[in-house]
Amino acid sequence: MTTPRLPRDRVLAPALAPNTAVKVIGLGGVGGIVARYGAMFLASLGESARLVLIDGDAFEPSNATRMFFSGHGNKAEVTRDDLLARFADSSLALTAVPEYATPDTLPRLVHEGDIVLLCVDNHATRKLLSDFCRTQCPSVCLISAGNDGAGPDSGGQQRRGTFGNVQVYVRREGRDLSAPLTASHPEIATPADRRPDDASCTELVASVPQVLFANLATASAMCNALWLYLCGSLHYGELCFDIADGVMRPLPFPGPHRDEVGP
Repeated sequence: MTTPRLPRDRVLAPALAPNTAVKVIGLGGVGGIVARYGAMFLASLGESARLVLIDGDAFEPSNATRMFFSGHGNKAEVTRDDLLARFADSSLALTAVPEYATPDTLPRLVHEGDIVLLCVDNHATRKLLSDFCRTQCPSVCLISAGNDGAGPDSGGQQRRGTFGNVQVYVRREGRDLSAPLTASHPEIATPADRRPDDASCTELVASVPQVLFANLATASAMCNALWLYLCGSLHYGELCFDIADGVMRPLPFPGPHRDEVGP
């Protein structure tokens, strides 16, 4: 398979369509970085922009070694409060929604035309968002990213915690321009884990720890995909990387519509 590349003389100029909301779901190790750099990026456009932060979980003292936050409390609300003063004089509107993404809440959280940055650490929520966007959103951009933890995964396989990927699912006017998250990832199509609103405290504590710099690479790759999408220059449907091997590999959009992907 040929690795897709962008022409070096292609001018990259991001533009946000009017009334478009960028929504970050999950404000943990990856989402907290995406929210902060995403806010700076959107504010830098000099246009009216809306960033919505969504998470039902709370920051705890044990999170301090791998997450940015100024105090304990709901992750969405604390992250918003951390950003408000910095962007008070910008055209960026910041909103916090202290809820998990569930079948009941999604109709209120995700709407047609949204750009959704999905920064969760479980396949069950990824499948939920992919299925919802496919069936309920005629036009939407879903950018999902994650990395494996260090230790045995839900299937018992040992992971070193350095691998991650970004998937981009784009729909326009009821037509898929790229594949749903479940199309080529059976672990998402049939998740072995559970959503955080379903998981018991024991399951959450037993989750494998993530490598700090793998989180950073995941967040960076996700922000890059957002930037390219808003530039109308996103040329891959998935990006795989491994920070231990120094590898980052894009996979092209399947199908005939790859040149149409953009806001």
